[in-house]
Amino acid sequence: MTPQEHIQSVLSKTLETLGFETIDPRLLLLEKPKQENFGDIASTAAMNLAREAKRAPRVIAQEIIDHFEIDPFYIDKIEIAGPGYINFYLAPACLQAMIADIRRAGENYGKSDIGRGQRIQLEFVSANPTGPLNVVSARAASVGDVLANLFSAIGFAVAREYYVNDAGRQVKLLGESLAARYLTALGRPTPVPADGYHGDYLNHLAMQIIATRGEAFLAMAEEERDNSLGEMALEHMLQRHRKSLETFGVHFDVWFRESTLRESEEHLAILDRLKSSGHTFEKDEAVWFRSSEFGDEKDRVLITSDGRPTYFLVDVAYHENKYNRGFDRLIDFWGPDHHGYIPRMSAALQALGHPKEKFEVSIIQQVNLLRDGRQFKMSKRAGEIIEMDELIDEVGVDASRFFFVDRRTSQQLDFDIELAKEEGQNNPVWYVQMAHARACNIFKKALEKGYSTSNLKDTSRLTDDYELALIKKLIEFPETVAQAALNSEPHRLPGYLKELATALHRFYHQNIVLIDDEAIRESRLLLTDATRQVLKNGLALLGISAPEYMAKLDSVEEVEIG
Repeated sequence: MTPQEHIQSVLSKTLETLGFETIDPRLLLLEKPKQENFGDIASTAAMNLAREAKRAPRVIAQEIIDHFEIDPFYIDKIEIAGPGYINFYLAPACLQAMIADIRRAGENYGKSDIGRGQRIQLEFVSANPTGPLNVVSARAASVGDVLANLFSAIGFAVAREYYVNDAGRQVKLLGESLAARYLTALGRPTPVPADGYHGDYLNHLAMQIIATRGEAFLAMAEEERDNSLGEMALEHMLQRHRKSLETFGVHFDVWFRESTLRESEEHLAILDRLKSSGHTFEKDEAVWFRSSEFGDEKDRVLITSDGRPTYFLVDVAYHENKYNRGFDRLIDFWGPDHHGYIPRMSAALQALGHPKEKFEVSIIQQVNLLRDGRQFKMSKRAGEIIEMDELIDEVGVDASRFFFVDRRTSQQLDFDIELAKEEGQNNPVWYVQMAHARACNIFKKALEKGYSTSNLKDTSRLTDDYELALIKKLIEFPETVAQAALNSEPHRLPGYLKELATALHRFYHQNIVLIDDEAIRESRLLLTDATRQVLKNGLALLGISAPEYMAKLDSVEEVEIG
């Protein structure tokens, strides 16, 4: 049993003894004190109970402490702080024992069954197939994929989905834009539509088509040529998207096409349901949804005055399709220009009978890509695009994924290309990977010195502040994984790994691991190995490699280990 699980179990019994109900799970939530000298684990139970009990939080906190059965194996002491925090100080024996638990769990350390198989779907990237994926798509791919990994780690059944917008005006414009490039290349100068796609990628595609199909499209009628070339462009871009994402380590379970919804007329079935339930009205020859009744700022059009279904109606049908496939919870990742779209979609799903909390949207803010202090501009239509593939080729998958997840999705990201390429401690991904390599290197050096690294068991000599601080950081990992998933905050994980790497480096510089004293050496090797395992597990959740060897580190270790 972890220290957290022990404290929660005893705290629950204590509250029941004092006559408090523990139905509300928030009463048992534990957190890390903001200051290290205020203990290792904190409870806010007393403050949460104060209003109901009509007593001061510190009074309730003292009652809890007086009735709390302290197990000296787990807890050294308990104190009250501030307005009523209950701070627990863990016993060294408990911390030492956690090393064996971590090593025993191995790659499963940090995993749990919190989700109990609940089905959850994450839809992300879903970029229009009208051009190559850009760096904003790369950020969405990183965040969505890591969050899916986190949910899987805590017991949810996760599906990754990419929604292909293969219908509507943007596809028509894509065909017209490619046709213009094709005709121009064959000596029939044709302007690209003003609101079409002007990127060089269509020039390249036009030349490929000419190389394989020649003048086959010249004799076609304009509409037929536009449609045929539009389909070719669409499939070409989708293949590029798949390849880019697979190179980035992101694999989708489903690529769902908008055209299938329209062909099956699922959107019209949704329209009938909304009409029959009284959630629509007619105005100005259009059909409107009463979305304002569900918290939206105004009502929304479902069918335009000329009889065309809006994109919104089709999108509602798509989300209803997700629920029909048996998902318990939906999480979408949208761009910043879609923020105002959230209330109307939430309103429609509520009107169809789905609880508001079962649908969640995370907004992925813009990426400012910097080189030498200069920001690039990105626009597919203007032909100025920083492609996802370009970034991966230059800085690598590991650095890209780490940098994209290492910030809240609600914040714009300044992506420093030169920093991402740097091999030094200022580069956070290099810093964390170096910590893993350092742990591996210590064992390599131990073998070279003739020390045994098998059948290690004794952790009793882990007693100094740096050793205990490192253990305390290790036991935070399962809670970090759980909270990062449940709060849809994957940035917590790289933040944690940076702190763990720092704790390892501090321990390493303050303590000689390969010391002559066999008992101390054994304890420190065990701590080093447990740290290596947690770093590896965390990097795996990020989809990032955990190198066992880094050339720059090896030259340093030769001096420091001797």
